[in-house]
Amino acid sequence: MLNFNWMLDGSIVGLYILISLIVGLLIRKYVKNVDDFLVAGRSVDLYVGMASLAATEFGIITCMAAAQLGYKYGFSGATVGLLMAIIMFTVGKTGFCIEPLRKAGVVTIPEFFEKKFGKKVRWATGVVIVLGGLLNMGVFLRTGGEFLVYVAGLNPRYLEITMTILLLIVALYTIFGGMLSVLVTDYMQFLLMSVGLTLTTFIVFYKIGWNRLFDTVIEKYGEGGLNPFLNPNLGWQYVLYTALVLSATVLTWQTMVSRVLSAKNEKVAKKMYTRTSFFYIVRSLIPVIWGVTALTLISLESVGGAPIKAMPKMLSVLLPSGVIGILVAAMLAADMSTDSSYLLGWASVIYNDILIIIHKNSWKEKKAIFVNRVLVALIGVFLLLYGLWYPLKSDLWVYMTLTATIYSVSVSTLLIAACYWEKANEWGAYAAIIIGALTPISFLVAQQVEVLKPYADKIGPYYSGIASFVFTWIAMIIGSYLKNTFSKKEVK
Repeated sequence: MLNFNWMLDGSIVGLYILISLIVGLLIRKYVKNVDDFLVAGRSVDLYVGMASLAATEFGIITCMAAAQLGYKYGFSGATVGLLMAIIMFTVGKTGFCIEPLRKAGVVTIPEFFEKKFGKKVRWATGVVIVLGGLLNMGVFLRTGGEFLVYVAGLNPRYLEITMTILLLIVALYTIFGGMLSVLVTDYMQFLLMSVGLTLTTFIVFYKIGWNRLFDTVIEKYGEGGLNPFLNPNLGWQYVLYTALVLSATVLTWQTMVSRVLSAKNEKVAKKMYTRTSFFYIVRSLIPVIWGVTALTLISLESVGGAPIKAMPKMLSVLLPSGVIGILVAAMLAADMSTDSSYLLGWASVIYNDILIIIHKNSWKEKKAIFVNRVLVALIGVFLLLYGLWYPLKSDLWVYMTLTATIYSVSVSTLLIAACYWEKANEWGAYAAIIIGALTPISFLVAQQVEVLKPYADKIGPYYSGIASFVFTWIAMIIGSYLKNTFSKKEVK
């Protein structure tokens, strides 16, 4: 029996959404130019930046993906959070790549590449970033809608309508307020999200208990439920693949990097990373605990053999009315924060790096802001259409990481080379972009084609992902050395 009460819980959810919309729209009067719209005038302080970064990187899709890992692999599913925290802290402490990036005063990463590799590489990188980013975000809306169906008992027939309304609300305040609206609503959403996550986890421990959760994992998965290296479905290749993907994400993911570029200076940018790093353990561990709780209470048969549905169903029966309203509001808050940041992030790359061949930075501020707003709206339409028809053929987490690698593999390679390898050049950059995008795209296509599916299953996403990185690094090195060799011959 569902505990969601539409009068009590529905009112909590509706009130929060209304407040977010009003606050987001009120901020629009502070948007005076493109810098205000895209990077909040580069004036973001440490604590607002931390809250925004944390809120952006925890949405319903992140929670569902992590809970699915907990249900399928036990506490080994929390490996993602531990690796992310270590990588993020290290990057923040050393300033690896993010310090020179912030010092450059750019709006996007492709703009940074122009100085090292030229305008054409900037444009090509922009195209790859948008392709990978939009495919990655494409499943966000449906996943968020499905969460509402399972937790709140929403009629599945209204899923598409609900998704559309939510997207319209987020798009409205993002279109009018840009990064300023995103930051302010992120701060509100972070506070509500923290309350919802803490309260729900407390109830889980109170009603189920840590010992029962631990015993369930040992009973179902043995040592493999605690150690990913011993889990037959994970292993060293999963850990290595995840570490590589997360490293590339920390350095290049547009919604994360936009916080770095919006920071007051490079010192604030570095502290954002170091001080937010611990949150990423929580971001992974709490949903994994919820997934393990679902493993304890919900059978796979009762959710039609779909592990991703188990956690929402567990919450719907475990949490009392009132609390479930706070949780749904918190999860929607997290999702709205993620969606708004992603809409703005990809729009900024399209305008700044792809459309630059048209506007050449010559448009007046009003026209530039208007075009950015139109781009946010168009991306929203794409996400709505894509989210309705794409059939997910693997784990949600695997899909997210594979689509992320379409651009993060090549762009992270270019970023490191641009910052620290003097001999890197545009030949290497082109080779890295092509190889870095083709490898994961080929695997995703193979998963959908019946003739190729057996080969895709045999290779698996982890080896495919590792290969993407290795091939891209080799492409950068060989391409750069080839140009350097030909240049020397021409001089002679």
